[in-house]
Amino acid sequence: MAVDVYVIATSSLGDRSYLASDGQQAVVVDPQRDIDRVLYLAGEKGVRITHVLETHVHNDYVSGGLELARMTGAQYLVAAADEVDFARTPVSDGEVVPVSDQLRLRVVATAGHTFHHLSYVLDEATGGDWRPVGVFTGGSLLFGTTGRTDLLGKQYAQDLAHQQYASAKRLAELLPDGVQVWPTHGFGSFCSASQADAPDSTIGREKQVNPVLRLAADEFVDQTLAGLDAYPAYYAHMGVANLAGPAPVDLTPVIRVDAAELGRRIAAGEWVVDLRHRKAYAAAHLAGTVSLGLDGPMSTWLGWLIDWGKPVTLLAESPEQIAHAQRELVRIGIDRPAAQATGEAERWAADPGQLRELPMADFPALAAARAGRLPAGLPAPDVLLDVRMTNEWRGGHVDGAVHVPLPDLPERLAEVPAGTVWVHCGSGYRAAAAASLLVNAGREVVVINDKFDRAEAAGLAMVAPTTPTCGR
Repeated sequence: MAVDVYVIATSSLGDRSYLASDGQQAVVVDPQRDIDRVLYLAGEKGVRITHVLETHVHNDYVSGGLELARMTGAQYLVAAADEVDFARTPVSDGEVVPVSDQLRLRVVATAGHTFHHLSYVLDEATGGDWRPVGVFTGGSLLFGTTGRTDLLGKQYAQDLAHQQYASAKRLAELLPDGVQVWPTHGFGSFCSASQADAPDSTIGREKQVNPVLRLAADEFVDQTLAGLDAYPAYYAHMGVANLAGPAPVDLTPVIRVDAAELGRRIAAGEWVVDLRHRKAYAAAHLAGTVSLGLDGPMSTWLGWLIDWGKPVTLLAESPEQIAHAQRELVRIGIDRPAAQATGEAERWAADPGQLRELPMADFPALAAARAGRLPAGLPAPDVLLDVRMTNEWRGGHVDGAVHVPLPDLPERLAEVPAGTVWVHCGSGYRAAAAASLLVNAGREVVVINDKFDRAEAAGLAMVAPTTPTCGR
């Protein structure tokens, strides 16, 4: 095969970008905003980027396509039907775009995830003819699923679901079974209707396993719409930024602040985010901070929970962790944190009384407490709070739990019943974030730092699933 295709994964957002090359010239598909990763890969492979492709105007991240095209002199291919505020190479269904003597692209309209969504078939020259190698499907045909159809508004979701069905069928009929499928979404992204069921796939495999290619149109539409859950609030800002033309990023270090300034920011109601692992946060943290560790999808939850535009200060053990967080945040349009501080938690407190601990437990401890055998050192649970998403809750939950999805918690703190709250999610990450919000509101909280699939085995009574699960 004359073409090499490299995956540039952004696991924190559940997306993939791609660099495809014939060994000399390359195309880049759906690049994230931190384009230094792409430039490094192109340099490492010794190839020149000649084309940058967008499958659609993205709703889950700010694109790096415009800046990458500017820096490399590449053609920037964007759907002609999308009304954007910058110069681009407009492309439409049926167009053929030459890349080199060895590679070309064919543009295929695949509406559904968005109205003007495009897929790009990558052909290689072989024996005097062209052979399709793979197809960049963006948010159309994914691994075992499709892109969600409600991001442009619930009023369009049903119509776009029908278009998504027709688009997937079109790709399946247009391309041979051996053609690779290269989607952008589906690896944890909320842009996906559900999650990828494999690390890679082909048209032939999707015909066997993907509901969009196995169900009748109405059945697919009904199933897709029924499975949709909430998506991050910051998505409302992504499309706007991408249509306007994102500015270059600034990843230089932000100002450092001392304990007194941290206290002032917390008192002013600003967000001060502790990026350490939740166990370190539980052991000792600065009162008034929020736990969103770098070991999980920090940027997704911060972007979802925060009032957009509010100042964010980052706390971490090292400057490298701060730099990592800055990179994560620029991808969703939080361009510059207000400040940073690093080191031990003790350095962030003006006096020792500002440091707090957060009790942790597991599901066996909860079961024991409910059976009257409260583990030593833990307060008895008056409330069990489940902060998973609605589809996760419907997929089964602990009997007697109260459900408030984490994204809703800041506005629904008053709805959490009185008493000591034991809070859980699917693993402990969201539970720690929820606990920090609750503690900041004056509640007594215990974090259940445990995987939810251990709850029933621990002896807790469960409420059976009511719908298929689609949890993150």
